[in-house]
Amino acid sequence: MMRFIALWLCGICVAMFVVQLLVGTNAVILDRSLAWQEPWRFVTAIFAHSNTGHLLSNLFALGLFGLVLEGRIGYRRVLWLFLISGLLINVFSPYPRSLGASGAIFAILGALVVLRPFMMVWVSGIPMPMIIAGIVWLAQDIFGVFMPTNVGNIAHIAGLFFGIGTGLFWRKEFADRPTPKSPRDNVLEKELDMWEDKYMKK
Repeated sequence: MMRFIALWLCGICVAMFVVQLLVGTNAVILDRSLAWQEPWRFVTAIFAHSNTGHLLSNLFALGLFGLVLEGRIGYRRVLWLFLISGLLINVFSPYPRSLGASGAIFAILGALVVLRPFMMVWVSGIPMPMIIAGIVWLAQDIFGVFMPTNVGNIAHIAGLFFGIGTGLFWRKEFADRPTPKSPRDNVLEKELDMWEDKYMKK
């Protein structure tokens, strides 16, 4: 059985970055003028990144939050959430050129907002529950839409809402604590549950 799907996805991002260094980014970026003639761009653009800093920040978020979500819903659902959200965001992207896994990562964050609302995370050096972090991230990206930079704020917002919607769909099945299949496979999940219970009692 495949496990740690977020780390496998991180590995694909790293491999794609190596490809970019060898052949250039123009071959894999989502270019709206070429996308329907070269449809692989809808996929390659999910894993491509503009620079090392862009790659590393996304690897950190994908690895951390992807593993946490996998502990709750399993690797298959994380994989499909990442790929489907990334593809839909790219198909409907308003940007003439775009690349990066951020939109799909925000889908993972959105699912965690619903399924682990009290998990503590750090945002700009401040600890806060996941549900508050989601509101902060949404506010930052809404502000970014009106004060645009080179960040794909609309892709972030779309991914966040896609993840929230998917999380709500899965909530009935996964919001209650799942029974671990084995202690080894669910150590992180059980530790998060224990910490979340402690936090909620305060």
